[in-house]
Amino acid sequence: MNSGAMNPRNNRVQLPTAVRSLSRRRFLKTSLAAAGGVALSRATVFAASNTEACVEKAHTEIWRRLMDRHGVMLDFAGLDGAVSIPTPEECRLGKPNALGWWSPIENGAFFNGLYMEAAVNRWRATRRPEDAAKARRLAGGLMLLASMSEVKGFVGRGMATDGRAHYPMGSDDQTLPWFYGLWCYLESGLAGADERRRIVAKLVEVADEILRLKWQLPAEPPFHFRGGFAEIMFYQAPRLLFAAKMMHQVAGDAKWEAIYRAALRDRGGKEKLTRLELCERGMIYDHGGPGRRHSWTTSNCVAAMRALWEMEKDEAVRAAFGRGLEASAKVAMESLPDAMKFDNDDRRHFDTDWRKLNASWKPQRTVAEAVAVAEVQSKELNKLAPRRGQELRFVREPAFAAWIVTLAPDRAALKQRTADVERVLSHYRYEQLYYSQFFPVEAAWWRLRMAD
Repeated sequence: MNSGAMNPRNNRVQLPTAVRSLSRRRFLKTSLAAAGGVALSRATVFAASNTEACVEKAHTEIWRRLMDRHGVMLDFAGLDGAVSIPTPEECRLGKPNALGWWSPIENGAFFNGLYMEAAVNRWRATRRPEDAAKARRLAGGLMLLASMSEVKGFVGRGMATDGRAHYPMGSDDQTLPWFYGLWCYLESGLAGADERRRIVAKLVEVADEILRLKWQLPAEPPFHFRGGFAEIMFYQAPRLLFAAKMMHQVAGDAKWEAIYRAALRDRGGKEKLTRLELCERGMIYDHGGPGRRHSWTTSNCVAAMRALWEMEKDEAVRAAFGRGLEASAKVAMESLPDAMKFDNDDRRHFDTDWRKLNASWKPQRTVAEAVAVAEVQSKELNKLAPRRGQELRFVREPAFAAWIVTLAPDRAALKQRTADVERVLSHYRYEQLYYSQFFPVEAAWWRLRMAD
């Protein structure tokens, strides 16, 4: 695939020839439909074309250096693609910590699952075999992440150098996107009959076990469990609802629809709200400390709500999800200006040698001990990689927020917000970013194009 090249005169990304041709056709069609035959201004066409070129560059960088050989997204890599994957022994000992935090295989299920949406929407737009192949690679990676443990229902984060060993704990942030990604893939129609049967069987296996455990998420010994979907708060409510509704759709088992309908009306938590009421209110940052915006973890809750809005047949319930999506978009809009705080010319150091964190390693036998080790290492990591904080605050947060904005189904509202979203997508020089957490810009872009 041709990637965008930098124009040295204006530091703009040059749009690849094939993409330029596609853009001209689309923008002509859009302008005629939207303006009764009056062409869009040159500035408008250029701005959107430049955004597309930037997103294409982001896509190229992800597949050039931020995917492992199994089709699972890495957390980070050197600008030349160099990355050091944990060994089986390091995973067994829990180095740098038993959660796998701060390693390059920390978030494989999380990132693959959410990135699947962008992959299948890209394929829907292009119908190119190479884009279909990428979506299949992501699906294969997701299937592997839920097939490498003897613990039933376990969804791992990533693979060690042997392609099998892994850290012993997943999380709700890993498992919900795992469900979501495979659902997106099945919905796309890309899976053949045999592949679909295998995926549905794995979804049933994982979901049935989590249900048996009363929505707790299994981990490997000595940790046994970490996280769950049962708590009645915004951070969990749409996750449980999506898992149940999705399972009824893909597996056809009536028990899941009954679970879903009951869960909508379950009331509890500090505010004594139902799960549906929590969804209708929309995204709030109810974990991670006061004053902190963390769209990156909350985004999969909003994605779950969008999927519920698409699957729901009861118009009253569907409308409630729609109101929640619009409220979430308004909250996410507050994070978009942070993108402009990122200086593309800032050359702060980023040390990719995560093994330096092992200086503060010690054995861990409980989840609390693992978290404590990881938190100590986090402070050291900020010293080793001052660039890290810049990318997390001013790239990750606005990138995920931009995607959340596009998940709201009101097309008129999205049209009004498009310029702000595209400003985020076109701001970064993706070839200079170490973390993969800019990947939601692709999902946001294809949502914008679908709205057209």
